Amino acid sequence: PEDTPGWLAAGSGVEKRQGCGPGFKTAEKNHTGLARDPSLRMKVLENVLLVMKNRRDEIIDWLIHESGSTRIKAQVEWELAYHITERSVHYPLEAEGRIVPSIFPGQSSYVYREPVGVIGIISPWNVPLHLTMRSLAPALALGNTAVLKPASNTPVTGGLLCGKIFEEAGLPAGVLHVIVGAGNVIGDYFVEHPIPSFISFTGSSAVGREIGIKAMSGARIKRVALELGGNSPFVVLDDADIDLAVSSAIAGKFFHNGQICMSTNRIIADKKIHDELVEKLVKAAQELKAGDPSLPDTDIGPIIDKTQVLAIEEKIKNAIAGGADLLLGGKTSGQIIPPHILDHVHPSSSIVKEEIFGPVLPIITARDETEALRLANDTDYGLSSVVFTRNMERGLHFARKIRAGMTHINGSSVNDQVNAPFGGEKNSGTGRFNGHWIMDEFTRLHWITYQSTAL
Repeated sequence: PEDTPGWLAAGSGVEKRQGCGPGFKTAEKNHTGLARDPSLRMKVLENVLLVMKNRRDEIIDWLIHESGSTRIKAQVEWELAYHITERSVHYPLEAEGRIVPSIFPGQSSYVYREPVGVIGIISPWNVPLHLTMRSLAPALALGNTAVLKPASNTPVTGGLLCGKIFEEAGLPAGVLHVIVGAGNVIGDYFVEHPIPSFISFTGSSAVGREIGIKAMSGARIKRVALELGGNSPFVVLDDADIDLAVSSAIAGKFFHNGQICMSTNRIIADKKIHDELVEKLVKAAQELKAGDPSLPDTDIGPIIDKTQVLAIEEKIKNAIAGGADLLLGGKTSGQIIPPHILDHVHPSSSIVKEEIFGPVLPIITARDETEALRLANDTDYGLSSVVFTRNMERGLHFARKIRAGMTHINGSSVNDQVNAPFGGEKNSGTGRFNGHWIMDEFTRLHWITYQSTAL
């Protein structure tokens, strides 16, 4: 249609696959001008902040409406997206190179930090605005152009809204292109297209693995940043502050219904404090309110879709069949699953081996600290993790032995800060977001020498 914005690929099926090509070509064409103008990039990002402030209520309402976010989660997500954009304002002046010594007389040796070029961004549905802006804002700030494909569940908050915000902020035409469509329709074409030099993907480990394979095996090898699934252990040692552990576990498990890659996926409780911990966890979870996500006092809202609801219910059923005790539960209402707590879950149960992505908290008992560490590392994932102890030295010693990208002592597994490296190990992905670490992802180093005298 005539009123379709230039940054949006319209149509469906083959039309959208074909839309990837013009989108990437336009982004490639406009890359050089953006890369040479850091002041423009800073100004656009400053304007993005103004647009986000002016549209705050509208953005929050869209997050509630489209992704099922509770009001408090939507407010937190807006703040996260705002702060990552605020941090990105400064990247244009931080992309520093180096002058390095040369072993040859008369030779000058320079290392330039340059944009990688065109970046393809594939963002998820669970925290769509923030996890899009986490890649998009620094990518553009560092002089790259971008083609964005949001999750098909959240095309507005993960894509169209971002395109509109940047358009209002004065981003030059052709710098950002948004392609909306199902991953199984355009995903392969998007990743395998020869123009993008980098693919930034946030989503499941299974899809991330395929993207990594395609990026490395295509006609042109691409770099990737993959932020994938998690199986966060929440270890409570025998000297832990139980009340603090309970409040952190409740927040880490049930925020956004457990639909966060960092969500606490399993409690590992030392047998000495198990009973007290479980009793207080059940009591705290009983106080959570499930219902309409738009209401300010709602803690548990709807799961993203019916397919995910059925998958969560199947995990609960299998865990109980395997000997787990259901301490807290309830009937599903539409797509709203009330908080569930399962005790005496076997370490080999699928509910503790796989990412749950729902409001279900399984508890495993550990004989001692040694077994707790073994259980914490008994996973193919390695994103976030937690250990509770009153002894800081003990906590640091334990944390250093956990194979994960992030470990929080006496805190929540859900923790994302703009100045700290965010990323995982093993099947939780590769690369790091946030802070100066994202500059290593979204730029390339170019070594240039100049010989002024004969060798």
